[in-house]
Amino acid sequence: MKVSRGLPTIPLPPHPVLTIGNFDGQHLGHRYLLSTVINCARESGGTPMVLTFDPHPVQVLNPKVDFQFLTSPEEKLTWFESVGVEHLVILEFTKAFAALSPEEFVQSILHEGLGVRDLFVGEHFVFGKGRAGNTATLTRLGKAINIQVHLLKPLGGEDRVMSSTRIRNMIQLGEMDAARECLGRAYSLQGAVVEGAQRGEALGCRTANLQLPPGRVIPPDGVYVTRVMWKGEAFNSISYIGTRPTFGPGERLLEVHLLDEACVLYGENIQVSFLKYLRGDEVFETSEALAARIALDIDLAREVLGKEGA
Repeated sequence: MKVSRGLPTIPLPPHPVLTIGNFDGQHLGHRYLLSTVINCARESGGTPMVLTFDPHPVQVLNPKVDFQFLTSPEEKLTWFESVGVEHLVILEFTKAFAALSPEEFVQSILHEGLGVRDLFVGEHFVFGKGRAGNTATLTRLGKAINIQVHLLKPLGGEDRVMSSTRIRNMIQLGEMDAARECLGRAYSLQGAVVEGAQRGEALGCRTANLQLPPGRVIPPDGVYVTRVMWKGEAFNSISYIGTRPTFGPGERLLEVHLLDEACVLYGENIQVSFLKYLRGDEVFETSEALAARIALDIDLAREVLGKEGA
């Protein structure tokens, strides 16, 4: 996959078939849109392309908002390449860029900059200064310069529009089942395992600790049924997000316990996928009470994983 930061230099790819978006989360709606673009490119002998932006427009237009992402930039790049995108164009989103009129955007970016022939967007797509342009504007402007605009209906219907904003809200509420349904996979976080206070072993539950990645959507504090990917293998696990209030306030971490393995993971990079939210965080009067609750959580996790066929 070719990656261009800024408009690509001549020569432009043959018959660019483009879609536009931020694609945070790569949910089922994103997958449907990209598969349509790629299929059209294959049938027409064109080049499947994506136009995206960095930083995210919200970070420029509403800088006071604490914007959190569903996926890292590296994860997005890997995904684009894996599904068959041949050319990714990343434009810097600035206030000057945001001030482009719909006409300027279509003429200077889509036509002159990218040579677009086919453009796929959702029915609710808006663009240009003040979001003044809509799909009717895009279709009218495209027709004048030989850009065929294809409008896609929302996947799931109007009542269940797939959106990254909805999925962020689901995850922040601990609705991991609903988020998983929209994403087409379990939400995950990844990072390097760091050394902790090693209380887990005394509680009969050795854990691997991960610092929560900055800028990512984090599920609420509590206990989760999870699955860990490490070196290409999947491991059933149970995880905790929180500050371990039973032992006094501490750093908010993600702690992971592998159910059937005793691997030493210090320094290793692992991916943790959240299958189900079991319960919220609690303060226990004694470490023995906490150990008893952990044992019950593990039994519940095994029950959930059994239903998953894991």
